Amino acid sequence: MSLKQIIQNEADIEESLSRICDRLLQKHPVLEEMVLVGIRSGGVYLAERLKQKIFQKTGIDLKTGVIDITLYRDDWTRLTQTPEVKKAEVHFSIEDKQVLLVDDVLFTGRTIRAALDALMELGRPRRIELAILVDRGHRELPIHADYVGKVLETSRQDSINVELKEMTGVDQVVIEYKKYPNA
Repeated sequence: MSLKQIIQNEADIEESLSRICDRLLQKHPVLEEMVLVGIRSGGVYLAERLKQKIFQKTGIDLKTGVIDITLYRDDWTRLTQTPEVKKAEVHFSIEDKQVLLVDDVLFTGRTIRAALDALMELGRPRRIELAILVDRGHRELPIHADYVGKVLETSRQDSINVELKEMTGVDQVVIEYKKYPNA
């Protein structure tokens, strides 16, 4: 039996994205060489939302792309023998660009490692930074996010589900406890 709890609602997600945007703009006052790349699927919508926030604040319309990491995962054969691969949609060069890689949840770091492999097949960026909506810890690889919306302490057994309007019709982050907290 599990217990589900909403830990971020629509306003919380918006606030997290605004904080990420503000930190990004503080660190990069000149954005001409910046591009955004979202990891399919939640990262795609978050990258698009960040693009809109940046445009509202600066008037700069950053290029945004999508990568699919399915074949770059080190565990895809454990998940399925016939993975559904969607092509990368990066219709611009990342050569010598500053790439902001965007995803919804950072857990073990393996998704990000796979995304880095996928990006490197597209070119050699000058720098890659990582923006994450939720960092839940439990890293297995030495990967950290440069911009984080929220840090959550979870057990490895818990699940974090980021539900976005574009996918589910609602914006919320839900934690599913496999064991009840404080039990």
